[in-house]
Amino acid sequence: MAESTKVPDLVPSPSGSDEEDDDEAAWDEVEESPQPAQCLFCAESFPSIVEAMAHASEKHEFDLKSLASKYNMDMYSYIKLVNFIRAHNLNSAEELMVYKEPLWDLDMYLKPVVENDPWLMYDFEGDGVFAETNTFAPAKFHVVNSENGRVTLSEAHFKELQKNLESLHIALDRKTDEVQILQGDISRMRSLSRALLEAGVSDKSTMEADLDTVVKGIKLEDDEAYFSSYAHFGIHHEMLSDRVRTETYRNALMSNESQIDGITVLDLGCGTGILSMFCAQAGAAKVVAVDQSDIIYHAMDIIRENNLGDQIQLIKGRLEDLDNIPKVDAIISEWMGYLLLFEGMLDSVIHARDNHLKPGGLLLPNRCDMSLVGISDLERHGELIGFWEDVYSFKMSCLRKETVHVPAVEIAKPESVVTTAFKLRELDLNKCTSRELSYNVPFELKALHTSGEVLLTSLAGYFDVFFDLDNPVSFSTGPLATPTHWKQTIFFLDSPIPMQPGAIIKGSFECLRQKKDCRSLKINIQLEGQEKFQYIVS
Repeated sequence: MAESTKVPDLVPSPSGSDEEDDDEAAWDEVEESPQPAQCLFCAESFPSIVEAMAHASEKHEFDLKSLASKYNMDMYSYIKLVNFIRAHNLNSAEELMVYKEPLWDLDMYLKPVVENDPWLMYDFEGDGVFAETNTFAPAKFHVVNSENGRVTLSEAHFKELQKNLESLHIALDRKTDEVQILQGDISRMRSLSRALLEAGVSDKSTMEADLDTVVKGIKLEDDEAYFSSYAHFGIHHEMLSDRVRTETYRNALMSNESQIDGITVLDLGCGTGILSMFCAQAGAAKVVAVDQSDIIYHAMDIIRENNLGDQIQLIKGRLEDLDNIPKVDAIISEWMGYLLLFEGMLDSVIHARDNHLKPGGLLLPNRCDMSLVGISDLERHGELIGFWEDVYSFKMSCLRKETVHVPAVEIAKPESVVTTAFKLRELDLNKCTSRELSYNVPFELKALHTSGEVLLTSLAGYFDVFFDLDNPVSFSTGPLATPTHWKQTIFFLDSPIPMQPGAIIKGSFECLRQKKDCRSLKINIQLEGQEKFQYIVS
């Protein structure tokens, strides 16, 4: 009888070969056990990242699923988020959810803050919680028994259906969140369009731009240059070194502690957070500090360094774009620019007042005046204006005309003041609107000298600021007051004007916001018997 021949298997054994079994066993042996994980928001540690996540969700309101949905996060975004939280020692996830854009979306946050951080080893994209609706496992065939109107499923089939149903629920929740975000965006776009249409063009002779919600109408990407100018420490050093400015704000708060104690305050354009810390020092229960500039990252460190994190909440963003800003008892802001209105930040204060201030709440400051005074300084006029008449024996008259149109921001010598001051505008911040920020008013300046002739070389614009509290506080940026970083805005005349004792200089002062850049100003000054002088403050 012939020796039988072994027929090879045509179907692989389900369990694989013994060699494969050995390999799998070896892998099982080296599989790592879960690493202990410290919470992102506190010092508590947990046996595994899953438990740490559950704790962060329950105790610190860390909703990773909502964050992933809102910001369309991938694995890199998740890593940046973890390192952002670690770097800034956040103690709550609450502020993460109100940001319009993910603050952590910077390459600097790809570098681990904590070495071998278990949070960074978490399979973010592999977690079913973040799966899209169509990312189910490949279909498998299951046997389904149906008898007497009852369907019987295998345990494996039942679990798979449960998992798919859970994924569908999660995907539905994510899409619902996306729809809500889109609905909010549509609502804001409708409001903006309505505001722009209502502002319209009412009087082109006195209005250059629409005057309602103009700053709100700027696209954020088109406004970044403005906010970037406040990102460097240099400008904050200049402002903080201005003792008149900074100490007046502090005195207004500390001398009126009874009005600040226990209230909620919005610090608009918080910068380094100095005003927020003054508010906390004066007894405010809660300060919500908002700034779109990147200086707010330093403010976060400053607040933590001074152990004021429980009182002060910092939010990065442009106020007009933020959701979930609460109603507050007071709004504090150092919004004033050169000539008071330059930079257009008063628009944001008005928006905050109308949308976030409780009835009867405080505005700090609450009132401002803008004034004009005559200056005689032939030396300075010659340095800036007359300079172009003889430049190394050459004439450059065309540049003289250009120079005249650009106001100088500098300190006028007190002894150079030669006329009375005239109040051009008084703003009550409790009532004013953006439309009132463009104006045209007649003015009169009376010569102060009693003999001889004095040459008027320029007009100086300045403003005064008032905190009308129980204990009133104020400061002035005028040439007869202690100098501030605002200095004065000097409008040089092309040619000096002679004045006799007691002479009255009459004219009109028109302040307009520019169409193409509503944060800058166009100033028209018409002196009686003189041609109109036009200036751009930008």
